[in-house]
Amino acid sequence: MLETAKKAAYAGGEILKEHFGMVPQEAVRKKQQNDFLSFVDEESEKKIVEIIRNEFPGHAVLAEEGGASGPDNDFLWIIDPLDGTTNYITGIPVFAVSIALQFQNELILGVVYDPLRDELFSAEKGKGAFLNGERIQVSSKTSLNESLMATGFPFKAKHFLPQYLKVFHDIFEQSIGIRRMGSAAIDLAYTAAGRFDGYWEIGLSPWDAAAGTVLIREAGGRISDFWDGDNFVWNNYILAGGGSIHQETGEIIRKHFPVYQKVYE
Repeated sequence: MLETAKKAAYAGGEILKEHFGMVPQEAVRKKQQNDFLSFVDEESEKKIVEIIRNEFPGHAVLAEEGGASGPDNDFLWIIDPLDGTTNYITGIPVFAVSIALQFQNELILGVVYDPLRDELFSAEKGKGAFLNGERIQVSSKTSLNESLMATGFPFKAKHFLPQYLKVFHDIFEQSIGIRRMGSAAIDLAYTAAGRFDGYWEIGLSPWDAAAGTVLIREAGGRISDFWDGDNFVWNNYILAGGGSIHQETGEIIRKHFPVYQKVYE
């Protein structure tokens, strides 16, 4: 199954690379406010799903553009064919393919592929996390004041901006810096590889975070919602990093987000 995920990620990534910088504005559609779609998303997803279905026709699929499909099954593939669409359509070279596999409600496999850098991050439950075949692990930093953090803005839930900015202020003030890449899959992969020491975001969808969840866990990190809960893939809040950074960041976040609030109506 991991080899199928890799094959599908490479195939989807080739489509992204082929069309990068050549998508005219009239070919971009708005799904909702600040959320875009191009024919490239659809072509990449079609290819990824085709490869997976050829190998595992009985498995279920949840994909960003196509939604849920296939029979009810213990195996569910969760697919984002182009994470970072806004970057992609504006020519910013930060985007990825993200593919995860869930078995009986547990994420067991994740692949994130950055086609421009030819970086394939992969992980299977109990087998470790890897970048192009070399083992990776989360940062060993133990204090926020020596950490480089990553985040994403709540662009589809701007009513959270006042709270979010308070969190941003406190973490920015205590850390060595914050990066905003525009791709949650890249943020999680980089955190798993120790490039970022921690990461938090509001408003993610399951396909944004599923593969990165396996990467973080298998790289020795912690991942949860803002309140240390395990439903983060589905409840739109996510916090990841090494154990100490996860804890310290979570304490800051909970000052401004003391309880769960529904992100989308």
